[in-house]
Amino acid sequence: MDRRSFLLSSAATGAALTLGCAPSTSPSGPPATPPVPTPDPEGSSEPSRPAAPPPKTMLILGGTGFLGPHLVEVAKARGYTVTLFNRGKTRPELFPDLEKLQGDRDPDKGEGLKALAGRSWEVVVDTSGYYPRMVRASAELLAPRIKQYIFISSISAYAKNDQVSADETAPLAVLSDPKVETMGKEHENYGGLKALCEQAAEKAMPGRVANVRPGFIVGPGDPTDRFTYWPVRVARGGEVLAPGTPEDPIQVIDARDLVAWLVTLSERGRTGVFNAVGPGEAVTMGSLLEACKAASKSKARFTWASAKFLTDERNPIDLPIWAPPEGDTRGFHTWSNARAREAGLAFRPLAETVEETLAWWKTLPAERQEKLRAGLTPEQEVKALAAWRRAPKGRK
Repeated sequence: MDRRSFLLSSAATGAALTLGCAPSTSPSGPPATPPVPTPDPEGSSEPSRPAAPPPKTMLILGGTGFLGPHLVEVAKARGYTVTLFNRGKTRPELFPDLEKLQGDRDPDKGEGLKALAGRSWEVVVDTSGYYPRMVRASAELLAPRIKQYIFISSISAYAKNDQVSADETAPLAVLSDPKVETMGKEHENYGGLKALCEQAAEKAMPGRVANVRPGFIVGPGDPTDRFTYWPVRVARGGEVLAPGTPEDPIQVIDARDLVAWLVTLSERGRTGVFNAVGPGEAVTMGSLLEACKAASKSKARFTWASAKFLTDERNPIDLPIWAPPEGDTRGFHTWSNARAREAGLAFRPLAETVEETLAWWKTLPAERQEKLRAGLTPEQEVKALAAWRRAPKGRK
């Protein structure tokens, strides 16, 4: 697997876990599907208008994985009445005080979307959309009775990552078969499917959709361990294999910052496309590792291995979050977030995310802490460090 394929696979698998469900096989405008007129009881020649959706109500499609619970807490704190719609399989014990509707994103499976029929909400936040047919089904069903649809897409929706500081106008990924409903052997369809999901939502509700494209979503509760690997590994001390150079750029967004902004988008009725990447200040691999070191008061020592060595096709070594700032991934961690910041996206200090991620990790059961789900095992790291030291000059 080449580096680009590995990044796509890692991003897609991580995104499914981050948003909390594995994928199954501008101003308000008029509804895409007009409501059926109802007779006016007073005999007027004009049909009565459908009732407006109740204010400060939010439907979350998903809601019990990683991003969802953070969103629930923020929305409730800011006065929203929240309803969850999901299959009831991921942590169903969460939020016993909320209304929970069960069904399936696939309208052809079981009860499908029947629980949503005839219901009204002010805003819908879709954290579990992976296939355009399913996003289209929910968006079209809800269109007559909601004001705004916020779809959580991905930076992977873009066709390429080779341009520095690209913005929302960059070309999107295109699939040879737009009807495919598998991620592909190496998740090569993930980005193109997300792009098609965006388009499906927008077609169902022109001008009422906010398509949000996050990069790596991190912080307490992250089940992927991609970011968590670094605070945990640095806290352990000793010689740490670090990727590339200390100046290599990094973009991550704390889940709590992301959900606070999603609620802001709802409150302001903002629509359009936004790159939800951060933090606010420029972050490098070096500054991230130093923040990890400070958080744990570790005496870790960093050995920086070159991109050439780490991406050698004969024996590639994957270190999470990082991507080589060259070639196909030159702009991977440099996407512009200017539009999102103008729309209210704000960030906490990276040090806070690091500290609180490490503190959360320490609260997990011992068996969960025994093996990180991303990065190198201690044995793999020892071997990689030895290989770096003995690598011939041409491989360094």
